[in-house]
Amino acid sequence: MRTQSPLVYLVDDDPSVLRAVKRLLTAGGFDTRAYSDPALFLAEHNPSAPGCILLDMALPGLSGVDVQRRLAAAHHRQPVIFISGASDVPATVTAMKGGAADFLIKPFDETDLLRAVRQAIERNATERAADAEFSDITARINELTPRERAVFFRVIAGRLNKQIAADLRIVEKTVKVHRARVMKKMGVRTLAELVRLAYKHGLADEAESRSASEGGGGA
Repeated sequence: MRTQSPLVYLVDDDPSVLRAVKRLLTAGGFDTRAYSDPALFLAEHNPSAPGCILLDMALPGLSGVDVQRRLAAAHHRQPVIFISGASDVPATVTAMKGGAADFLIKPFDETDLLRAVRQAIERNATERAADAEFSDITARINELTPRERAVFFRVIAGRLNKQIAADLRIVEKTVKVHRARVMKKMGVRTLAELVRLAYKHGLADEAESRSASEGGGGA
């Protein structure tokens, strides 16, 4: 399967900035799409593409913060790097609170811009990998039978086999069978790996309540 190259979206209403920054990013090896109209950017933006967004703070029609809010409302997670012609403390604070990856003041140093873009792309890659892993784990949990899920959540909650057997009104030998099936479906070989996976993805936090509510049904 071919890996999609990172894409840098550049949104600025100043034609000279668009040309200069796009030329710099292209020379730096980045695939770049430039927009002077924020509405057109929002219409053509591909949220599934890996990469980041370089966004001017002062745009016609929609401010950079307005664009950021619309992206956030649509759950688009590419990191946003703001660029601005002036040091506006309130706007900077608002942008950073909204999750901006960085804030650069024009005229910015080329090295600083490329560094910020690389860091944003690395951050996006890390987040996308974590999302993919979480989706895979969720899919594996969904493949468990109701009884296997009941055993799974009790195991990661720290319940012993004999306690799980009492909870579910089955014999301990059956618990061991279900636990082995759970571990196979979850792609782990040891109990420690299963627990570590659960904690990594926040599943242990809901284990107690889930184990209490998923006791019956299924083989």
